Amino acid sequence: MSSQVAPSSRLRVSVDITSLLHAMTGVGVFTRELVDGLAQRPDLDLSVFAVSWRGRSGLAAAAPEGARVRSRPMPARIARAAWSQFDVPSARHLAGKTDVVHGPNFVVPPGGGAAEVVTVHDLTALHHPEMCTPDVLEWPDLLRRALARGAWIHAVSEFVADEVREAFPQAGERVVAVPNGMRLPEPGDATSDAAAGRFLAGGHRYVLALGTVDPRKDLPSLVDAFTEIGATDPDLRLVIAGADGMGSDALDLAIAGSSLQRRIVRLGHIDDHKRLALLRGATVVAYPSRYEGFGLVPLEAMAVGTPVVTTAAGAVPEIVGDAALVVPVGDRAALAEGLRQVLGDEALAQDLADAGEARVLQFPWSATVDGIIDLYHRAAGRPT
Repeated sequence: MSSQVAPSSRLRVSVDITSLLHAMTGVGVFTRELVDGLAQRPDLDLSVFAVSWRGRSGLAAAAPEGARVRSRPMPARIARAAWSQFDVPSARHLAGKTDVVHGPNFVVPPGGGAAEVVTVHDLTALHHPEMCTPDVLEWPDLLRRALARGAWIHAVSEFVADEVREAFPQAGERVVAVPNGMRLPEPGDATSDAAAGRFLAGGHRYVLALGTVDPRKDLPSLVDAFTEIGATDPDLRLVIAGADGMGSDALDLAIAGSSLQRRIVRLGHIDDHKRLALLRGATVVAYPSRYEGFGLVPLEAMAVGTPVVTTAAGAVPEIVGDAALVVPVGDRAALAEGLRQVLGDEALAQDLADAGEARVLQFPWSATVDGIIDLYHRAAGRPT
């Protein structure tokens, strides 16, 4: 018997991949892994589109093999302004005929007859509006309009799902938590091994922080903690790698005020090879977030056997379990002490590394894709 699925019975899904047209962020990683997984499913008919004018030329290259590309480019600013008042342009205009349209970056186009699914990664726009750009502040109102149309919400953690239910009670039972996944890295080559990471760091022992320089990441506190512990550890360096963001000025001030600024390495946006190299070469990864809807960086560190010191911010304890040393949010002294413990206790560092490598196996992207496909079927009223 043939294992092929009749085209007429396949669920038609359209996904907005605008986040793949720009420098990769956590949302971009999620979107890439999602569409790569969806494209491999014979029971789906996948199409992708983008709400972007400037990035329109990169849409075909960003699409996964096997997905149909729908190119009707439109500036995001104009589309959002329209969606704040009307239900046009709809998914039918942007993506053609579809059963489900998925907005993986907080905003979903009006379905125009298709079921709508929108991913919410965190509620920073509600809890910390001062940390957000104007476009980010638009999504809560757009989400309310989507919910009024019957949209379903995918939350990336149970923590976010609970926050969404509280902030948007009109969502009712249409909030589903499906955690992000973590792709295990391939064996390293000369561009992504630990030696390459130590070369980038300029030393053999370093604390690593990864990610866009966002106020939520509280990197100035990490600089202060490093300045304290580095005063008695002359071989230690701090490496901060990530694109500039709204927290860049505060970070620059903190570095300028540190007595150890010569041992602080500030790297900008880095490619995947350098990211992996830095993770493999690090003595410890620090993740001093103030608020987090998931937290991929700790899992990335665990996947390569690097111990993690993090804060109990949002969903982070849910994600790391007992496989990281967790300190209170905003407590610089506790952060410094946690780093000091891991740096000074090889047995503790090894225990954390071992626990981390086991923990990360609980987050395969295949499970994320399966969970979201199940959500698509529920939203579309189609039995699985």
